[in-house]
Parts: sequence; C-alpha cells; structure tokens
Amino acid sequence: MGSNEYIKLPVYGEKHLTGKMKRVMGREIPDTAFHELKTVDFINYDGKPVQFLGSDTIITVAHLFYTKDQGLSKQLMHDLNVIAERFKYNPKVQLFSIDVDSTDTPADMDKYISSFKKGKNPHWFVVNKPNVDIFSYARESMLIEAMPVEGDPNKFVISNQLVLIDSKNRIRGFYDISLRSEIDRLEDEVKVQLVEEVRNHPLKVERK
Repeated sequence: MGSNEYIKLPVYGEKHLTGKMKRVMGREIPDTAFHELKTVDFINYDGKPVQFLGSDTIITVAHLFYTKDQGLSKQLMHDLNVIAERFKYNPKVQLFSIDVDSTDTPADMDKYISSFKKGKNPHWFVVNKPNVDIFSYARESMLIEAMPVEGDPNKFVISNQLVLIDSKNRIRGFYDISLRSEIDRLEDEVKVQLVEEVRNHPLKVERK
C-alpha cells in the first residue's frame, strides 16, 4: 500500500475543539476551530478602498510600517519587495504593507514606496486608515507587536516579522527579517501554501 505525504504548515494562535465531528478520508475526527483574522477595510496608497483578507481564494503576506521610519520599516519593505518580485504574476498571492501612522497621507506613502512598488506587483497594497484600531488588531489578531511610543507621536513600535495568512484567514507562518534565510523560507512556504490551497479547492470538471 502506498500513500502520499504532503508538507503542511502549522496553524498559529489559540485553537479549541468545537464539540462536533467531521469526516476526513472516511474517518470521523473531532472538529477544531482555529484562530482566524477578521477582514479589515483600508485605504490604499492611491486613495482607493481595499479590503484586507476579503477573499477566500487568496493567500496573504503582511507586515507593519510607517513612513517616518527609515530603519526597520525600510528593511521590511525591501524584503517584501523580494517576495513581490517572485510572485508578481500570481494573483493568488496578495501582499499588504500596513501603515500604522494615521497622519500619513497617500502622497507620503506613494513617495515612501516609490523605489519598490511602481511598475511591479499589481497585487501589492500599501494601506492605512483601517476601520479598526490597528494596534489592537495587530496584537490580538495578527499576533505581532505594535504600539505607539508614549510621548513621541512620530514613533511607533512595530514587529520585524512578515506574516503568512491562508485563504481561511489563519496564520501559517512568521518570518523574522533579521535572519537572512527567512525570506527564502517565506518564498518556499508561500509555494507550500499554494499547493495546499489547490488540494483544498480542486477544479471541478463539468461532464457533458
């Protein structure tokens, strides 16, 4: 007897049994509810509204930044740009750079990303002005660090991680940009997740 073994990424965050059973490969197993992110409405850097996690067929890579930061935020942008270049022809992969500074204007964001974004990946969104408290959302939903710096309105604490989110809005990976190997790992695990999405959503062929 042979079997197929697939790499499967972990699901991060709290999980609990629902008390129900589900059938998988002919067997009854306990159903588990995983930590899921809610959709958020943002304004893109071009002034147009865009929804974060609004599709059940897309996987997403996201991170935080702010335009007054020339250090960590720039490095996050640089590293996401690598992923943007590698997946620019795949509409199943969306990228979100989330600006935590509500005072940044679309022009501020456009200038900040000009060396990375223009003419490249059309599925890379650079956004701010969410319809939620972005600091609470980052900590409680995205499970990454984010907070204003007390006494300095121009500085914020943000995470140095990129976050991989699947089409069910579950977190499947964290990638620390301080480690050079992490961007290669992210690229590999985006591909792993794309394979999982295909297995979970097989194409249906109509019979004539």
